[in-house]
Amino acid sequence: MKKEDIVCDCEAIHENIVNEVKKRMPKDEDIYDLSDFFKVLGDSTRMKIIWALDESEMCVCDIAVLLNMTKSAISHQLRALRNANLVKFRREGKTVYYSLKDDHVRDIYEIGMEHIKEKYLGGHNEKDI
Repeated sequence: MKKEDIVCDCEAIHENIVNEVKKRMPKDEDIYDLSDFFKVLGDSTRMKIIWALDESEMCVCDIAVLLNMTKSAISHQLRALRNANLVKFRREGKTVYYSLKDDHVRDIYEIGMEHIKEKYLGGHNEKDI
């Protein structure tokens, strides 16, 4: 059986489950906003920036050197991350330092990375091995 062949062949509709889930379903607007949020994270350059900022607060120049990219390209990606409320910045003289907006961003990144690494560990946590 192929994955695409897996279907529910039952005739009964579990109305009680459908009704309970429907009551708790988020508003369409919230689902659209969440989808847009994940689209911003769906870029490997932005994920590298998130990784770097998870390690340390950094300025544009340092991120550009780290990722072997132009300051302009990094600034463009940081603007997208700022617009999505994922990073914040502070000025110190002429230098602008970026960091993750809050612990939620850190948690999303770290949980996502943990999930990805599970496939290499056969579904086991590093602690279990």
